[in-house]
Amino acid sequence: MYNPQLETFLCVVDSGSFNKAAEKLYISPPAVIKQINLLEENLGLKLFVRTHRGLVLTKAGQSMYQDAKYIIQYCKDSVTRAKNAMQESSSVIRIGTSPMTPAQVLVDLWPRVQQYCPDVKFQLIPFENTPENAREILANLGQNIDVVAGIFDETMLNLRQCAGLEISREPICCAVSIHHRLAQKDKLTVTDLYGEDLMLMRREWSHYVDLLRDDLWKNHPQIHIVDFDFYDVAAFNQCENNNCVLMAIENWRYVHPLLKVLPVDWGYTIPFGLLHSPEPSPVVKRFLRAVEKVSAR
Repeated sequence: MYNPQLETFLCVVDSGSFNKAAEKLYISPPAVIKQINLLEENLGLKLFVRTHRGLVLTKAGQSMYQDAKYIIQYCKDSVTRAKNAMQESSSVIRIGTSPMTPAQVLVDLWPRVQQYCPDVKFQLIPFENTPENAREILANLGQNIDVVAGIFDETMLNLRQCAGLEISREPICCAVSIHHRLAQKDKLTVTDLYGEDLMLMRREWSHYVDLLRDDLWKNHPQIHIVDFDFYDVAAFNQCENNNCVLMAIENWRYVHPLLKVLPVDWGYTIPFGLLHSPEPSPVVKRFLRAVEKVSAR
């Protein structure tokens, strides 16, 4: 933060001699003299007049003495402020949010969560939902983002190298264009999907989606399954542009203004909750315990 030789300089002034300063600093007198000589050399100033009676501050030394005390105290205060800021920031939960990972569920839970951790605040961190970002963010939760809300299962957690806290089981729904023939319905049956292109995430992305896929292949071959690799706005655009049916959950109802999310009577669900680091920080652990308590009510 500052030149440590300044502290030696102050000690010499306050002690009145190199020898007494050396005793206070637990170093040898030659070491003290060397530090003062280096300080004077670096500053291009003569701070002391050496006489047989002792040390006398020059005018430059007197000015430096007053300023050095201020500089050192200011630096110490700045470190204290930085530590306080770190303490405050350590009580902030950084929530990643994107169209596919909306934070609304946490906004709804927040008043009850604060009963258990009133000192914790949350900060929304928006990010673009791309395959590269998803890979990077989920593999490094706890660095720039602490938690992300979304659907998951063990397969996905292992793939993304993160952990998950289940809050609910969300019914697997279908999204269709508002101009699609099925958009007039409030709820779909499996037979409503006959003859349709149903967009499902590729096999081995989710055990729960694979169960649905296998059921449809075996018992409802009239539904044409279209594989895709990643949930992003492009997938929703493909659904709308090509008049397909897209597997979705209710929380995604606002992702695309021209799509309608409809429940289906097939009975399949998928876990929804908070993705977090396998080794979360103490404040994130406390936050997760609070979410677990309030969501279990």
